[in-house]
Amino acid sequence: FLLLKNFLFDPSDDEAIDKASDNRTATHQDSDSKPAVTKKRKQPTECFLSQPEEKQESTVKAKRRKKKKISDILEKSAPTPGVPADLQNLLSQHFGENRSVIEIEELKLSDSCFLPANDLTHSFSSYLKEICPKWAKLRKNHREKKSVVMLVICSSALRSLELIKSMTAFKGDCRVLKLFAKHIKIKEQMNMLEKGVFHIGVGTPGRVKALVEQDGLFLNSTKYMILDWNWRDQKLRRMMDIPEIKKETIDLLEMSIIKLCREGSVKLGLF
Repeated sequence: FLLLKNFLFDPSDDEAIDKASDNRTATHQDSDSKPAVTKKRKQPTECFLSQPEEKQESTVKAKRRKKKKISDILEKSAPTPGVPADLQNLLSQHFGENRSVIEIEELKLSDSCFLPANDLTHSFSSYLKEICPKWAKLRKNHREKKSVVMLVICSSALRSLELIKSMTAFKGDCRVLKLFAKHIKIKEQMNMLEKGVFHIGVGTPGRVKALVEQDGLFLNSTKYMILDWNWRDQKLRRMMDIPEIKKETIDLLEMSIIKLCREGSVKLGLF
């Protein structure tokens, strides 16, 4: 019986049972501790993901606010009349980037090259009457083809039509030619200049520049060049605020107008 008892109840078995229970408790403790570790790890990841979203929202809001500020400034800005110094500074900034000192001096316009500027109290006809009191005599003496006595430069075809209508009280019976590209081919304008005598040309700088380059328009008889400086479009832009119009106007001035102004044969006016 004792041998059978010792055989059935071996003390080594008790040690194995104790070890197994210890292992169970250890694994149970490990399993209890694992969720706490994972919870601590999830918290910083959630905070990290929420930060860039807030930055994106803030940047979008900042961009929208900037656009509103620009339009608000343009709408609330008081209109100031253009003066010769505005064009002089514009030309010096444009040519100062890639021209030598000698070339910049040759492209400078003195105050004597300018007519009195519009103080924003004139209509177009009243302004032209002020700067050109002897227009009737100039109109009668002009008989050359492919040229005009007065050249008016503006930003668009629609604005050209508006200026032509508004100069009715000034022009009298003189002939006015539309010098823009909308609905008018350049060959048609060249044929009209070649066959007839025109006193005033109103148009955009790009088309006028193209006519001069193709010998369709000569500026040797031109006495006045008027820039539609102060007028603003629906987006509140002046003609020199539009990059394409600004570049074409400066190219036209550099092509021959600046030289003629320095020689005294052409006067510049800012309307």
